[in-house]
Amino acid sequence: MRGRSRRALDALLRGAAILLLASHALTGAAAQPRKPLFLTPVIEGLLICDDLKNNENRHLIESNSYCTANGRNGVKAASALLDELEPGGPKGAVQVGYTITVQLLGLYRLREGRWVIDESRVDRVMDVLEQIKRPAVLYLAANHFDTPGAITETLESDPLNLMHLADGSVPRSTYFGYKVVPYTLQTDEAIPINRYRFGALRHIAKRIAALPQATRDRLVAITLAGEVHQMFPDFQNGMGNYDQVRVTDYSPQSIAGFRAWLRRKYGSLQRFNEATGGAFRSFDEVPAPSKNVLAQAGDRTQHFDGFADGRVPVSGWLWDPQRRVSTLELRVDGQRVAEMARDFNRLDVYRALDAVDDPSVGFRHDIDFSRWAPGTYALQVVARTPAADYELGQTTLVVAAGPAGTRAASPTHTAKPAKLPKLGALAGVKSSLDLPKTTQQVLFNPLARDWNSYRSWQVNAFIARFHEVARAAGLPADKLYSHQIVVRVNSTWNPQFFASDASVGAELPWKQGFNTYGGAAGSTWTARFVREHHLSDYGVPEFHPQQWKRPDAARKALALHQQLGARFVSPYYLSVIADRNLKTGATLNRMEIRPNNTLDGSDQLFRAIREMAAQ
Repeated sequence: MRGRSRRALDALLRGAAILLLASHALTGAAAQPRKPLFLTPVIEGLLICDDLKNNENRHLIESNSYCTANGRNGVKAASALLDELEPGGPKGAVQVGYTITVQLLGLYRLREGRWVIDESRVDRVMDVLEQIKRPAVLYLAANHFDTPGAITETLESDPLNLMHLADGSVPRSTYFGYKVVPYTLQTDEAIPINRYRFGALRHIAKRIAALPQATRDRLVAITLAGEVHQMFPDFQNGMGNYDQVRVTDYSPQSIAGFRAWLRRKYGSLQRFNEATGGAFRSFDEVPAPSKNVLAQAGDRTQHFDGFADGRVPVSGWLWDPQRRVSTLELRVDGQRVAEMARDFNRLDVYRALDAVDDPSVGFRHDIDFSRWAPGTYALQVVARTPAADYELGQTTLVVAAGPAGTRAASPTHTAKPAKLPKLGALAGVKSSLDLPKTTQQVLFNPLARDWNSYRSWQVNAFIARFHEVARAAGLPADKLYSHQIVVRVNSTWNPQFFASDASVGAELPWKQGFNTYGGAAGSTWTARFVREHHLSDYGVPEFHPQQWKRPDAARKALALHQQLGARFVSPYYLSVIADRNLKTGATLNRMEIRPNNTLDGSDQLFRAIREMAAQ
């Protein structure tokens, strides 16, 4: 990427960071609703042909290959399903359409020893767009889930195509049955994966441009790439790990990029050494931090763990059905330091406790300890009510000093936390302080903060390049959306793993799309996020409240996005093949939206879509 583009991306990241720090209050002015709102559910099996014989005996990929070879698709079945949700076709303030997913790498086939785009596969996508006379969202997938097809085996055998952990290994994993391949976030098209990604993107753009105008007009949005973020081991279960933190990308090209990023940020080696406490003679000597020097030998500048960037999350959950707690206050050594942010998603609590009928019970505040003196600090979360203060929980934080191998400095004298009644004394109130664990030891490394900022820059650089290629190929800017994950809504997750915080914001060149599951689907937190980030005409490429205890939860979540000004919401997911593929007694997928699926409130979401479309 040219130097000018790099400087622009650096400026974007700095602007996003300032916005995140500055936006702590609601604007107070409700966003104007945008009409119409397009409800465009993801449809499983959209490319599976309606008349496939003996389909119950075929694997999905095998069925897809059969239908591709015979030039057929599932338009008839999909149209009938959408007609159930909005009879008579799209009209009014809320209109039902669909989302069609295109795995860009899946468009390739091996021919005479070369991977080339199979035009018949592209034809089937274009046929669906032309034949279904409803609003459409086209999802162009090119991330770690873009793995179906024979080309994947070839690509993942080349280390150049992949992100790496510090030991040089690759965090391959699965996610609820889906293969996950950590394809690189580098944007150089000399790297094979990028040659295929961007080649398919340009080809799809040409085919879209050749569609009839009426078909292109029905295309309300194109979401780019999928969820773009850094990777880590145990992708399915490890999102909240703070004990053993291993991240990407430590590939040679990524580390070289980190050193170039440091040169741009600091301008001179002297300023860099002064800021980080290093004594490097060249930027080429600077390591990408990767060692927990509190547990193993190493220099302080090498230190990296879940807290090395100088921040520690204080988080937990509070269930207060009568809303007696007005605020949660974080105190350090008896002194108030912050009001805790609330309403984060805690779907785990919702599933575990029958009494909790709303998953938005999480709270969190990230303490910046980077300027604290070494010592032991008492952390106390206080629940304030009009009548009295109560202690929700208490723990300690040990700030270490010195190089590797040394213990934390002797505890300094601290004020004692106030002796308060326990919050459990309030009838019906349930709570827990989950992080940090007792006597959590931490050590700040300024270079670790830079490393995380660079990793965030990589995420934005990839989305920016994808957007740039899409625009240059002729796709309309007004319809190009990101397809991002919002990690922060889940108060137990470790955002360092993803490094995607700065990838959603009104100042970015692409239109904003972010996925919402559980409490994130439509909560106070969600409304605050949209307003604080000044989002308008945004999209929700994946949506499912996963709630069944309140019958109106899905309806309210959809109505909230309508009020906030979303252009489209894509519920995940409908299926046109389930009735054909499921044998008697088979278990339904909990997120399949259908009128007889009570799992995760999927039946309620089906009804909510139908009710919204009746407006």
